[in-house]
Amino acid sequence: MKGIIVYDTSYGNTKKIAETIAETLKESGIEVDLFDVKDVKKLSAKDYNFLVLGSPTKFGTMSLAIRFFLGKVKSEEWMNKPFAAFDTENPENIERAHIENKEWSAAEKIAERLRDKKMNQLLPVLKVLVLGQKGPLKEGEIERTKDYARELAIKLKRGKD
Repeated sequence: MKGIIVYDTSYGNTKKIAETIAETLKESGIEVDLFDVKDVKKLSAKDYNFLVLGSPTKFGTMSLAIRFFLGKVKSEEWMNKPFAAFDTENPENIERAHIENKEWSAAEKIAERLRDKKMNQLLPVLKVLVLGQKGPLKEGEIERTKDYARELAIKLKRGKD
């Protein structure tokens, strides 16, 4: 089993989460390739069994680079393959989303787009908290990410959602 993790990052926080997910999956015996979205030249479902996609939350949505990348995920190739989505967001955005009763999460929007492509979401999205606009990550978020990745590994090995 082999997967691809693709992320975009502005200040390095989303990259840190992507690296943590990749390391934890590898520790669980799952092979993964890790790419900054700018370094993905081609995306072939023949090469990968699953996709993990992450973005910082900017203005309540995913980055433009991730939105563009989603266009490369072809429904006919990726249909029925598992995925997970994550983002980094600051607590103020989450609070604002609750007050305005809106979805301000990049990960939720990524997951929606991948479900539209008939992919199978294995876990609820991972929303990682960043302090302020630039970070650092809130204390405990790396450990929470490792727990998420361990759970993802279990689901991937079982081959069901």
